[in-house]
Amino acid sequence: MEELLPALPEDWDRCLAVAAHPDDIEYGTASAIARWTAQGKQVTYLLATRGEAGIDAVHPDEAGPLREREQRAAAREVGVDVVEFLAHRDGVVEYGPDLRRDIVRAIRRHRPDVIVSGAFDIRMVGGMTNQADHRAVGLATLDAARDAGNRWIFTELADEGLSPWDGVRYVCFAGAERPTHGVDVTGEPLRRGIASLAAHAEYTKGLGVAGPEPGPFLTWAARLGGPALGVAEAVLFDVHALRFEGPPPWL
Repeated sequence: MEELLPALPEDWDRCLAVAAHPDDIEYGTASAIARWTAQGKQVTYLLATRGEAGIDAVHPDEAGPLREREQRAAAREVGVDVVEFLAHRDGVVEYGPDLRRDIVRAIRRHRPDVIVSGAFDIRMVGGMTNQADHRAVGLATLDAARDAGNRWIFTELADEGLSPWDGVRYVCFAGAERPTHGVDVTGEPLRRGIASLAAHAEYTKGLGVAGPEPGPFLTWAARLGGPALGVAEAVLFDVHALRFEGPPPWL
């Protein structure tokens, strides 16, 4: 019998969820966020784009505001009040200093203990090929978590009154091919996560037959993840620990 994955530690207060598009957070992570907000934790969303290129039959000028509204409604379903959008173009997000700087700015402003994002490998869970914006934003998020604590990177942010923040303990990536930790979302957290994905109704409708039905899809995915944690339903993450818990291992 394979060893169970450890549960992601929950002895923290603030989380920043970073994603490329509206709806990215809702494919599982939102259920974990529902659990955390029910515990009184503060979670903030940061979206790199407004998802304006995501609906084939709707012009980007209309799709962007529509998807922004749906994302704000989805966030409310899991207890998140603050949703921020950057100005990167959907479909052509580029990894680089501009994206890293934008994410660092948010990290220094919100000062999270934990950051969650989407997997940045070329292959995701189940061997699925990852999308370009997801890869750029995920990797930039990991790098920005460290950049945020270095006063000599993006020094211009000091002029905005944003001092370094080196308090990020974990950066957690959903949808990774090889997860390291899990979050039990059995019951109410999963139900709220399903409601959160359901808030993206126009986007999902625009996908046609490729659009998943929120309840069956998220329940199936959470039940696939549950056994790895020894629970009925779970969301799994690849977790990067940026700070030692306790004394360094060489002491």
